[in-house]
Amino acid sequence: MGSAALIVAFPVAIYGAAASLLGAVRHRADFVRSARSAVYLNLFLVTTAAVSLLNAFITRDFSLQYVYEYSSRSLSGFYTISAFWAGQEGSLLLWMWLLAFFTALVVFTNRGRYGDLMPWVIHVLMLNAVFFLLLLNFVTDPFLAIPGPLPGDGYGLNPLLQNPGMVYHPPALFIGYVGLAIPFAFAMASLLAGRRDAAWITATGRWTIISWFFLGAGILLGAKWAYVELGWGGYWAWDPVENASLMPWLTATAFLHSTIVQRKKGMMKFWNIFLVIITYFLVIFGTFITRSGVISSIHAFGKSSLGTFFLAFMVFVLAAGFGVAWRRRELLFPERYLEFISGKESGFILNNIIMTAMTLVVLWGTVLPVVFEIMTGAKVVVGAGYYNYVNGPIAIILLLLMGACPLLDWGRTTVRNMVRRLIIPGSAVLAAAGLAWSMGVRAPISILLMAFSAFVVTAVVEDLFSAAFSRGRNTDESPARAFRRFLSGKRRRYGGYLIHIGIVMIFLGLSGATLNREANATLHPKESMKVGQYTLRYERMRWIPSSDRLAVKTRLKVYRAGKPLGYLTPERRFYGGREKQPISEVAIMGNWKEDLYVTLTGYNRDERASFRVLVNPLVPWLWAGGYIIALGTMLVLFPGGISVTVPSERKGVK
Repeated sequence: MGSAALIVAFPVAIYGAAASLLGAVRHRADFVRSARSAVYLNLFLVTTAAVSLLNAFITRDFSLQYVYEYSSRSLSGFYTISAFWAGQEGSLLLWMWLLAFFTALVVFTNRGRYGDLMPWVIHVLMLNAVFFLLLLNFVTDPFLAIPGPLPGDGYGLNPLLQNPGMVYHPPALFIGYVGLAIPFAFAMASLLAGRRDAAWITATGRWTIISWFFLGAGILLGAKWAYVELGWGGYWAWDPVENASLMPWLTATAFLHSTIVQRKKGMMKFWNIFLVIITYFLVIFGTFITRSGVISSIHAFGKSSLGTFFLAFMVFVLAAGFGVAWRRRELLFPERYLEFISGKESGFILNNIIMTAMTLVVLWGTVLPVVFEIMTGAKVVVGAGYYNYVNGPIAIILLLLMGACPLLDWGRTTVRNMVRRLIIPGSAVLAAAGLAWSMGVRAPISILLMAFSAFVVTAVVEDLFSAAFSRGRNTDESPARAFRRFLSGKRRRYGGYLIHIGIVMIFLGLSGATLNREANATLHPKESMKVGQYTLRYERMRWIPSSDRLAVKTRLKVYRAGKPLGYLTPERRFYGGREKQPISEVAIMGNWKEDLYVTLTGYNRDERASFRVLVNPLVPWLWAGGYIIALGTMLVLFPGGISVTVPSERKGVK
């Protein structure tokens, strides 16, 4: 049933793309209605395929090659579901289902609106569907059957993927990736329909924010997964696949900022089209990296023929996008030009330049090994040092702009106003730098990150309170009442500021990387080791067998300044089904300041055990920053709150 559904979905998608094109060009409403029906039918068919594959996993149907390779009878239900997207075929089917669902949702929510845009939107999105259905039907079939007798059990899921991160991280990334196709489709539709206004930006505002948020959440969830699973003590290694998710997030962030200028001032029209095209190109580029095997990565799938198809699709997206923009370039002339360099507009433009520069730095480091090998035949590795060395100063400038923009006025900011507004944030920079130095921070990049993080937070708070007090003076309200009423009326603006504070917290978490402390020791039971203020007493080792693995589990009692804090139980696991090498399961004890991170690196039958112990300052701020960003995003998406109508027996009462 699933295979048949995918086969039928392919011509349906082709028909939807063709009917919407004819409806747009010939202004035929009947063709447009038919294209909408094709969108809904496509969703039904792809959903049928997805449910069929999920059912094959749940029922352990090992007659399917894909189910056999990524599942087994001993795999828990939690990870059996996540095995759906563990490999090439299932992850592409998930991508296609999200694309079909988002396309149908866009068509449904915009019925009766944007009549001149929607046929083109359907056309662009259905062309994307044609591409992915082409792959699923003719290149990488998720319903391929195993020839010969039915195997009794599956090969099993890679132990590294048996982590809660596998359930949350890939779907979050995919929602972000696929969601960014919506603003791309509306941008192309606006040009093809000959519109000069910013209606396409208004139509895709929430789509862009949601996609941006899920892509960022996926990145952060992946960092947390790497931190708790691999046992190396870090969370970001500048791996090509990691870079592939970061680049479209950076350009999407730039786009979200520059759309504010277009809506308010009618400027940056061409730049916004450029950013949308580049962002979607980078989405496909990231998929190409993950699935082609051209660039080495621990996160990528093996080499496959998919790379050629994605390379061709990348070229098509870039050529079609910029071809349409060039043909319709007269629509992209700004309504006004930049008049003063001291205004908020300049701040947004500089923000975009910095974001683009960071994207180019990451892109160059990612593709350099391939370019170098093609040109010279030699292999080169771009390490984390390159990215940190170049992006460190860029991050400082970005923080400076994040703090300065709230202090600027639209149009022109006088020198007097700027100096007056910089007094408190500037003092915060000096105070934070001094505090960091007094706490033993000596790395210049960490001191600057901490200092300018204080600058951003102080600038945001100053802007918030000055605006609220100004309202109080104009309305004779008490300061507390004016503050509450001002915030309730400006939730979208200050939701954005809350997102900035979350980003600042992430920067603070990154700044702690230069302060890490490490100790390694081999201990007998009852022996202790010390790292920083912590003392760890090794108590015992246990061998714990289960149906699918054998675990070597140790227990350490943790003290700080002589006071017991609790126990940590790092372990090593041996999985018999798929991998023979041991997998480290780290133990972490954290507080708001730092993490105590312990890995079991070796052991003997006489219960001697080797441990690697890290004290990672400020890492909890990374994850806390993600929660703050989530809260800010909710305020931006729902500035008026979510209202619920409660029925009442009395007429007219809600």
